[in-house]
Amino acid sequence: METTVLKGKWNQIKGEVKKQWGELTDDDLEQISGEKDRLIGILQERYGHAKEDIEREYKEWSIRWTDSDPLR
Repeated sequence: METTVLKGKWNQIKGEVKKQWGELTDDDLEQISGEKDRLIGILQERYGHAKEDIEREYKEWSIRWTDSDPLR
């Protein structure tokens, strides 16, 4: 999902983001504010995974979410 799409739909999908990555707090979601790079960085901090792994996980999630999104 491109950053502009993520940012534009952030209020709609942040609950889905929290479902996918349960260790994110409401403060994290507020701080991310739809910015893909911020999301990737915070996920790295929370989960301690390599950036490449987090980016791959994000890409897989975003494809699944976009495919099931009736608003796309």
